Amino acid sequence: MHNTCQRLSAALSFSAQDARFEAQLLLQAAAKVNRAWLIAHENDVLQASTQAELELLLNRRLSGEPIAYILGYREFFGLELKVTPDTLIPRPDTETLVEAALGKIDKNANSADASSHRKAHVSVLDLGTGTGAIALAIAKNRPHAQVTATDASQAALNVATENAKNLSISNVRFALSNWFSALKNEKFDLIVSNPPYIEQGDTHLGQGDLRFEPISALASGADGLDDIREIITDSLINLNPQGWLMLEHGYNQATQVTDLMAHAGLVDIETMQDLGGNDRVTIAKNPLIISTHWD
Repeated sequence: MHNTCQRLSAALSFSAQDARFEAQLLLQAAAKVNRAWLIAHENDVLQASTQAELELLLNRRLSGEPIAYILGYREFFGLELKVTPDTLIPRPDTETLVEAALGKIDKNANSADASSHRKAHVSVLDLGTGTGAIALAIAKNRPHAQVTATDASQAALNVATENAKNLSISNVRFALSNWFSALKNEKFDLIVSNPPYIEQGDTHLGQGDLRFEPISALASGADGLDDIREIITDSLINLNPQGWLMLEHGYNQATQVTDLMAHAGLVDIETMQDLGGNDRVTIAKNPLIISTHWD
């Protein structure tokens, strides 16, 4: 373990704490054990087969490959999600988007309407779902919501579908679609997305984990806002009156996203900060008003 930590620290400039944490994850994967077992047997001598497997995994990490792709999973909003190189790796900052969405969905919205004796369901659309992280987190925490998750990549949708099955989350349907293209005139109370928003020429695309992630899920035009512009413009066709549009974006893009939303006629625009205190999610409402269950 000590040697593994040293090699991680030297190659990836990790702190001692981060190196130890990743060394433990790699060892758990190599030995096929959980963390509790690993702690209880920390001083055991590794079997030759386990040592060989650890060396293979360690060399992949030392080359810079993301730990999530090596392990094949990533935790997000309390859910363990399968992750592959076909999908963006879910990140803690995106939990801000989930929190924003949950804040607009009444926990009791599925209770029977006393006057009409019918149930009111909230319809949610997650554009560019990837692993399904956002859609599944919303669906898990609001089981009465009817969630649709789309992606332009069939490989990504296969991963998302598998995650839904593994987590026994049934109130999500998946559709192959380039943003709204396959949704025709479907209407939603809430539209959320973590679209590509990095500038195509950004040097960070050639660094760290980003080198291994699908470029189509990361970069969007010269200023990083091409997909966000398209989503904002087209969302008005699919957003119910008084419905909400919520977009994750770069830490320095809040003003531009706000301007784009305002220009499209959306109102009640607000930007929320991520765990690091950076502007990360901007939300806005469709101002049209008709009789609806949506608050």
